[in-house]
Amino acid sequence: MSLITNTNRKWWVLIGVSLANFLGCVDFTIVNTALPAIQSSLHASVDQLQWIINIFLLALCALMVIMGRLGDIHGRRKVLYMGMVAFGLSSLGAGLSTNIDMLIIFRLFQGISTAILYTVAGALVAHTFDKAERGKAMGIMFGVAGIGLAVGPVLGGILVGALSWRWVFLVNVPVIILSFAICIPSVQESKNTEHGSRIDWLGFVFLSLGLGSLILGMVKGDEWGWISATTIVTFAIAIASFITLYYVEKRTDSPIIKFELFTNRYFITSILATFSLGFFYCLAFFLMPLFLHNMQGYDGFKLGFMLLPTTAVMAILSPFVGRATDKYGPKPLLIIGFIFFVICAALQLGFHANSSVWFIALTFATMGVGWAAILGPASVAAISAVPDSATGVAMGSAWTLHNVGGVIGLALGTVVYHYLAKSVFPAARWADKVVSNPDSAIQTLTQHLHISASKATTLLQHSFMGGYHGAMVLLMVVSVIALLVIGLAMPKQKAAVHVDVNELGETDIHKI
Repeated sequence: MSLITNTNRKWWVLIGVSLANFLGCVDFTIVNTALPAIQSSLHASVDQLQWIINIFLLALCALMVIMGRLGDIHGRRKVLYMGMVAFGLSSLGAGLSTNIDMLIIFRLFQGISTAILYTVAGALVAHTFDKAERGKAMGIMFGVAGIGLAVGPVLGGILVGALSWRWVFLVNVPVIILSFAICIPSVQESKNTEHGSRIDWLGFVFLSLGLGSLILGMVKGDEWGWISATTIVTFAIAIASFITLYYVEKRTDSPIIKFELFTNRYFITSILATFSLGFFYCLAFFLMPLFLHNMQGYDGFKLGFMLLPTTAVMAILSPFVGRATDKYGPKPLLIIGFIFFVICAALQLGFHANSSVWFIALTFATMGVGWAAILGPASVAAISAVPDSATGVAMGSAWTLHNVGGVIGLALGTVVYHYLAKSVFPAARWADKVVSNPDSAIQTLTQHLHISASKATTLLQHSFMGGYHGAMVLLMVVSVIALLVIGLAMPKQKAAVHVDVNELGETDIHKI
């Protein structure tokens, strides 16, 4: 007798797609724990490590809205299954990678497939449940996603410590197979072409070209020379692409980013909040595992456990923040969130090789408070700023720019880190090698400076902390700017405009 019947089919659909969505969220945080192990195993530079994260975010930036539209037009079940297959195969390829370039390529495909898991899964749940239960079902799915973000660092630490870094990717394969086993007999096909069948491919091309050129210029500018012809041309391509994107989006019926929304001051400040949030946590969550490994000597489970205060606090506080947003409106919560971000970055300026476990844990917890206080209220603010008919486009634009903030934050922060870390050494070519390749740094320093290994270790730690502290100053500046703009420019609102998931159309939901 089949476990799946017509009466309980919808709950099996929720379990199956939530499991797939859960993997996408786990993959967002689990990889950061494995970065030090990947660096040692594949002899990767810091610049190469950031591409493991950046390429994933770039794919999300450009593809989330388009993947949702593909599901609407060609069938959500079909597109979901394609995404699940791609996610499983790319996870397998990432886990079996023999060099860093191969790993980065598979991370690109993971990002593409995760864009499907994030968008089509929500639309399928919305279609499966009627209005009376849709809000409850979406709440469960988002709750499972939050758990994925929270357990990612600890699960990554356990896998790296017990097996190897490869298993942070390989573990996805059996879980995606389980998700398939649940979805195949339960998920039914659905489409929604009421908004037409046109996809903004031209906007996608210029958004991807602009972001890719901008990030490439930031990452390679120091190596190429900031005023070299190559760097200037790369940034010129980025600027030209963004200008063209603006005019393309003004003339299409289904834009990736609807620029008309940016005439609304409330919407602009909500976008600044979500952009700054992505900027902060993508850069901080990239550097924090490296600090724990390079300065504290943590690996595996211990490293993942030390990141838990951030994600666990975020997951625990999010429901309470939601209630407070309904009562007081988004603005007070956003202000509180960025105050905690400023505190977190300021406390990390006090990090050093002998920092206590409790001080580090407390500092990381303040980031979790800020993350929770900004994530939900920023989304509510974006929706509250526009008419009901524009909620889907508003959320699509907001989350696209959220991911853009993460990409730019990681790229710019890495430039700052690299420049300041290198500044403690003489102006020599080998200084780049020391900063980018810590595995061989001690040998390089002893060879060129004729110092002992212990002195080389101290100098290397001083270099790392110089770059790390510089990145924290950057995060402080961005958070203070966001805090001031939101505090001074965001219009006052006694309470948030309550947005019930039941009121959103299916096309709107897949853009959230």
